[in-house]
Amino acid sequence: MVKALLERFFSGNKVVLAKLITIIENDDPQADEVIHTIYPKMKNCCRIGFTGPPGVGKSTLLEKVIMQLRKNEKTVAAVSVDPTSPFTGGAILGDRIRMTKVYLDEGVFIRSMASRGSLGGIAHKTKSVCDLIDAFGFDYIFIETVGVGQIEIDIMDASHITVVILAPESGDGIQTLKAGLMEIGDIFVVNKGDRDGADNLVNLIRYSMELKQEKTGRQPKVIKTIATGVEGVNELVDTITATCREFEQRGTFDSQKETWARKEIQRLIEREVMEVFWKDSKKRVLLDNCVKDVIKGKLTPFEAQKILLAKKE
Repeated sequence: MVKALLERFFSGNKVVLAKLITIIENDDPQADEVIHTIYPKMKNCCRIGFTGPPGVGKSTLLEKVIMQLRKNEKTVAAVSVDPTSPFTGGAILGDRIRMTKVYLDEGVFIRSMASRGSLGGIAHKTKSVCDLIDAFGFDYIFIETVGVGQIEIDIMDASHITVVILAPESGDGIQTLKAGLMEIGDIFVVNKGDRDGADNLVNLIRYSMELKQEKTGRQPKVIKTIATGVEGVNELVDTITATCREFEQRGTFDSQKETWARKEIQRLIEREVMEVFWKDSKKRVLLDNCVKDVIKGKLTPFEAQKILLAKKE
């Protein structure tokens, strides 16, 4: 079945693209064949991460950016990650509903993904899904993360460019100087720019980016937008496209591809080792016994770890 799907995939069928994404997301046994087939066909198109705290207007702003790129006759794909409930395992996956002005556009493809327990802002399969979309032939791929805090920065391992979106209510001035999210941005956006405190936040971010420039030699641009209108959107689109060209010309895309490949291999090995380790029912019984001993004070968690790892087959 998957061979027939792949043939239709390379003819530009978006329905087939959606079906193949589902195969990858669900860890279907055919996923390896899909990735093996599409990997040589990847064009290394520009991938842009949209990240920031909840409620700053990421989806609204992304819709406006997509609309502007379509005016420029560019094809665009968007992968939007929604949080999975730790209690029910469900996710709303409502980004296509929010992007009502673009989701029926023939030059646009929008896919919602559940985070499925991943804590870094994106899903475990987000990069593989973007690889598939890349091979399909879109000009730009946008990855919208779940609402994140200061340390959920996995987006930098899935995108060439990271756009950090904030709003005047994102937090006090000290928050903008903290490590993590503020260190991975290539472009910073202060959305809801018509609200009180927007100009102060722009100035504070620019000041902190000047300090960053002293270390890296590059100062990320800071843009004020109003996503419910049009203010700043054209500037943001121009900055994104210019940064894509700059990074590609100076070889950043190639170096990022090497970093991504290394981390992906390491992640897959770690996952496989964990799955193989816990497949053994005897280890699960031993874990239960160790937990009881830790609670009673007979063992420390570190001693329990050594017992589990030392257990012979």
